[in-house]
Amino acid sequence: MEHSGERPDIEGAQGGPAGEGAAEASALEADDLAALSQEQLRERVRQIREEAQRNWQHFLHSAADLENYKKQALRDRQDAVERTRRQMLSLVIGVLDTLERALAFGEAPEGSAKALVDGLRMTQRQILDRLAAMGVQPLQAIGKAFDPRLHEAVAVVPPRHAGQASGTVVGEVLKGYLLNDEVLRPAKVTVVGGAGTDEPARKGAVRPG
Repeated sequence: MEHSGERPDIEGAQGGPAGEGAAEASALEADDLAALSQEQLRERVRQIREEAQRNWQHFLHSAADLENYKKQALRDRQDAVERTRRQMLSLVIGVLDTLERALAFGEAPEGSAKALVDGLRMTQRQILDRLAAMGVQPLQAIGKAFDPRLHEAVAVVPPRHAGQASGTVVGEVLKGYLLNDEVLRPAKVTVVGGAGTDEPARKGAVRPG
């Protein structure tokens, strides 16, 4: 009778998070269980529970490792996509630079016919529209105060020649672009220098490139 009184504990171990350890106890034949003493039954249950706990911890660690791997793989894919995107955009911007130089030549007095200029302008607009759809916008630099986050000074003019306040951008050598409000490429600009010098204004912001 005392053996049968201990059997519900074994069945309870099978119903917990025992897993394979509890299944192993259920595989014992009823005659073998009946032959065990109360102390032996308790020891068996303890062993099964310890094994089940080890298996559960191993499962938790494996699940955590898998989740970390998935997150890292996702970050790696996102980084690869972003690098490819920036490379492609830089390539398109290079083409846009060529078109803008051709436009500048065509608009000169000795330049090509108006039809050529109109065609180039149409191409330029198409590229700018495509870039805008991808989050790229040109920087407006002329007349703005020099900002080292947006501009790279490549030339300085004295204020007496510029007619503008010190530290103002008065020329653009190469247009800058933003990608989703972040600098994709800073604008290369000409800046008005400080009074009485040929250097930019001493604000810590204006510096030649």
